[in-house]
Amino acid sequence: MSSFDELGLSGAVLRAVKRAGYDAPTPVQAQAIPIALEGRDIVGASQTGTGKTAAFALPIVSTMKRSTKPQCLVLEPTRELAAQVEDQMNVFSYYKPLNVMLLHGGVGYGHQIEALESKPDIIIATPGRLLDHIEKGNLDLSNIQYLVLDEVDRMLDMGFLPDVKKIIDRCPPGRQTLFFSATMPGAIETLANWALKEPAEVEIGGRRSPAETVSHAFYPVGMDQRDELILELVKRTGFESMMIFTRTKKEADSLLPRIKEIEGTKPTALHSDIRQSDRTKALQGFRDGTFNVIVATDIAARGLDVSGVTHVINYRVPENPEDYVHRIGRTGRAQMEGDAFTILTADELENAAAVEHYVDQKIERRKLDNFNYHYTALLEENPKPLRRRRPPGKRR
Repeated sequence: MSSFDELGLSGAVLRAVKRAGYDAPTPVQAQAIPIALEGRDIVGASQTGTGKTAAFALPIVSTMKRSTKPQCLVLEPTRELAAQVEDQMNVFSYYKPLNVMLLHGGVGYGHQIEALESKPDIIIATPGRLLDHIEKGNLDLSNIQYLVLDEVDRMLDMGFLPDVKKIIDRCPPGRQTLFFSATMPGAIETLANWALKEPAEVEIGGRRSPAETVSHAFYPVGMDQRDELILELVKRTGFESMMIFTRTKKEADSLLPRIKEIEGTKPTALHSDIRQSDRTKALQGFRDGTFNVIVATDIAARGLDVSGVTHVINYRVPENPEDYVHRIGRTGRAQMEGDAFTILTADELENAAAVEHYVDQKIERRKLDNFNYHYTALLEENPKPLRRRRPPGKRR
């Protein structure tokens, strides 16, 4: 469909969509919104950056009316994702008198208890803090009409599945459930079969597929030159905005000061040991251009609303192939082009093979021109060299 007007949304929501500057629905929105407006359950999967939040938020806001108890619950695995969904819900409900609130850990309970007493219609929450409020008697889910389980595979990775099951049990059986997961391992499929009633399936692209507009490359190097090579890649790459993913918080903190020394970089870090207020500032600064490099752990890999990322670099090959897809999904969003570079050392060959198998493609090996490589057998494959290029403009 070429227009939001064709999807069956209410006039108030259509005005909000127009006010927000949305021109046309993405494929996942065009598929999911009419089904959700019918009141059907949905199990959905789509590539990162395809507009999934609007796919569930728009039909919910369109059909909701004010009440004295919470009607909609959206579960997210991280504080950052929850905050983004809260922002979007407020945008889409601009012309409707709906009260939206956010519940997550890392902050005190006082303001949250006050907000719950103001009778919110929509609650966006992380599982642990939500359960805390339920068990303290601060929150009743008996009137929930819409339950959204977002990034469910990430919640599984973080150990939240038992909490999620407890929360679902507190919701009434007559609710509508919208379930989104980029991958569907057995435990999640079992949860979906239990939580949903005859769901419609919505899938845009393969669950395993990275964005088709992303160019991938492995950069082989000896283990003792990993830092040297990644710093040289940052120096030589013409980028507008870049995300560098490390496996640990210690690696992120170690890389950050060295990247700050590179001319033209304005880096910041993002991981779970950083205070929530500073994490929020880092993300906002990355969006508005205050920072042009984020050095992050996988806390930033899934679903964060950051657009215009031209390059992603993996400091190591991810141990889980799913993480590779989610990391590089930060670039190539909304049909824009992007580059994904991964440093590859000999001890990571099995991980690299697993990634290639998972995404069903061979990833090109490249060698950096005029870099003083120490010997490693990985370089005998004669990978294609990277040619330095000018910083690009917006590319489509």
